[in-house]
Amino acid sequence: MSRVAVVTGGASGLGEAICAGLAADGHRVAVLDVDLGAAEKLAAGLRERGAHAMAVQADVSEEPSVESAFAAVRAEFGPVGILVTSAAIGGFTRFDKITLDEWNRYLAVNLTGTFLSIRSALGDMVAAKWGRVVTISSAAGQQGAPRQGHYSATKGGVIALTKTVARDYARHGVTANSVPPFAIETPMLRRQQAEGKLPPAEYLTQAIPAGRVGAPEDVAAVCSFLCSEAAGYVTGQVIGVNGGAVM
Repeated sequence: MSRVAVVTGGASGLGEAICAGLAADGHRVAVLDVDLGAAEKLAAGLRERGAHAMAVQADVSEEPSVESAFAAVRAEFGPVGILVTSAAIGGFTRFDKITLDEWNRYLAVNLTGTFLSIRSALGDMVAAKWGRVVTISSAAGQQGAPRQGHYSATKGGVIALTKTVARDYARHGVTANSVPPFAIETPMLRRQQAEGKLPPAEYLTQAIPAGRVGAPEDVAAVCSFLCSEAAGYVTGQVIGVNGGAVM
């Protein structure tokens, strides 16, 4: 069945692959991103391939922006049935050098942004007695990561938030699961490698039993399943896409 799917941070990296996967599954996809131009480019490409897709600008850290974006999706496509929260910022700062402004910015985008997006979608899902929420967390939120105290804390919070939503809304036909990737070949990963903040892929793979860095499509495939009818009895779970790096 075709549903209305919203993907935050949908214009690049993991979000782009997730949008493409959900569109291939036949859903109407709303690409939400702070970069409207990139979102429009992706939505246009999806439409060229026969999908129903729209682009909406949204800063997930701002409540009015999120509410306006979801209103635009409802006006164009109808009630939201699927939500994947991929919008996030990441970086590296030594713990004692993290400023309060930096800490608050990570909280605002990664954790508050996830909260605001889920809250905006749940009303439609409860009314329909059907909904799928998938949050993109991180292996850093499961086990911590050097020089990423702010990032790890927010992603751990995303996991806890997801489990709470799963408990609160299971009886309403809504599932909520979290996908924490490890090392995935995205523009963010390549940028961090270029800046010397992450080692090259040949070193990263030493920590991955599968022997390779993941592809965005690896994450998108899991999201597609979790957003499907077949995953109706899967909720509150943390499903790593990491090649065995975290077990």
